[in-house]
Amino acid sequence: MTEFVLAIEWNGFEKDKYVHTVLEDNILPPYIAQCRWFAGKARQIKQLKVRNAVHLNDFIFMIFESKYQEGDSELYLLPLSFIEEGTQKIPEKGILSKASMDDKNGFLVDAIYDENFRSALFEGIYNQKQVKQQHDGELSFVKGKVLIAESEVVEHRPIESCLPDVDSSNSAMIFGGKYFLKLYRKIYAETNPEVEMVEFITQNSDFKNIPRFAGSITWKRANDPEITFGVMVEVVESLKDDWSMTGDYLNDFLEAFVDGNFQIKESVFDKVAQLAVRTAEMHKALFSLRGAEAFNAEPFDRQYRRYLHEKFEILLEKRYNLLTDNYLRLDEQAQSLAWRFMEAKDLILDFIDQVLTRPLFSYRTRIHGDYHLGQVLATEDDLVIIDFEGEPESTITQRKIKHSPLKDVAGMIRSYHYAVSAKLFNSAETSTIDPIVLQRAADRWYKLIKDTYLEEYLAVFGTPHPLFKDTNEINYLLLFHLLEKAVYEIGYEVNYRPSWVKIPLKGIAEVLAEVEKLRR
Repeated sequence: MTEFVLAIEWNGFEKDKYVHTVLEDNILPPYIAQCRWFAGKARQIKQLKVRNAVHLNDFIFMIFESKYQEGDSELYLLPLSFIEEGTQKIPEKGILSKASMDDKNGFLVDAIYDENFRSALFEGIYNQKQVKQQHDGELSFVKGKVLIAESEVVEHRPIESCLPDVDSSNSAMIFGGKYFLKLYRKIYAETNPEVEMVEFITQNSDFKNIPRFAGSITWKRANDPEITFGVMVEVVESLKDDWSMTGDYLNDFLEAFVDGNFQIKESVFDKVAQLAVRTAEMHKALFSLRGAEAFNAEPFDRQYRRYLHEKFEILLEKRYNLLTDNYLRLDEQAQSLAWRFMEAKDLILDFIDQVLTRPLFSYRTRIHGDYHLGQVLATEDDLVIIDFEGEPESTITQRKIKHSPLKDVAGMIRSYHYAVSAKLFNSAETSTIDPIVLQRAADRWYKLIKDTYLEEYLAVFGTPHPLFKDTNEINYLLLFHLLEKAVYEIGYEVNYRPSWVKIPLKGIAEVLAEVEKLRR
């Protein structure tokens, strides 16, 4: 917190150049440097600029832009509140500056730490408020089906709220122990896909294995796309995420393997089958031929095929260059796998080219987009799928592109491959075991789990189903997305965990073996 005392007024805040300048030059730089939600800490900031102020009662949603020496700028949401001295206890990390307002001394704070602001958000959603803005558009609160079913009247019984002890790229609030509100910090000039996805599934299907939609907060502008500020869903009482649970299964497997036994408990297959069924049910809930245009299923038209092809070719070239530049940093096994991958370039390009001309009569829909074991929560007896924001490195427009649901399936299969590979190759218990023996065990575990997951997933749809024309199309599209995902993974591993790069490279080798079979 700076020692500077900032004199502020909410009325006219959006045009107060003096306050903006003080914020931009003196207050924001040290404050955002300690905020988990500010993703630009590793980049050299060229300028911070206050862009907008959206009013709600005695609070302001301030939007500021962070410009960098290199790369695209980013927009961030920082809600502001004035807290008079001695009225509320605000943690140090929530205070931006000492401030004065209306002859009162106090603090300018991140409004999430103000219980009155949190109450205003919940009441706005519950009462579906539309707050007209003096300068541009309105702040719109939408109430979801889950909250509509509630009987309590918020106006007469204010709901309790708290900030859960989580450290993430957004801000979380819990209301009455029943509703979870995610306030987005890095924002985009488009509706966040998570809001669209969760709202569509909740309002248009009986699928209950997601945190169901309770409401949203959006700034609707007169001549520009609307911006999502937050989404509220049901609280999910979970034991752990599915990545952690799979790690527990693998601990049992590892213990038996070190003793010379290869065994997988039947309960593991039951959980894998359950996840496959829930995944299929999610995709069925997203499948529509007569719904809202944003969710209507579409064919594999020429434009989409070109998009897939170009995206994969660019990705492939980047990863080849990355491996070439870092080849000598890799261990012997990784170098061998990398060499096989680079030698197979013509085979891969031929396989990718087929997406342009191959007959494809399957449909594509909106999908989860960033699907892996960490996006699934395990409850007492079921599974809940979370986090529908899409692939973090993609633009919002790209995250809303419709794909084959097999892209999600490929993401989950790759996650299982990571789980077993990381466990067997990075555990102290296996450090003295021959890597060839470890790889053979990992391959067997992975194949059994993958086959179980795929069989159970496809069984939910039955045949025929519009999403999947036939087995040939399923095989091609699944291999396409498995290869795409593994090639994508190389980037993170080379840059941050070179010792793990063999995991996606092994995944590529397995896909290429299947491609060779199809070729023959």
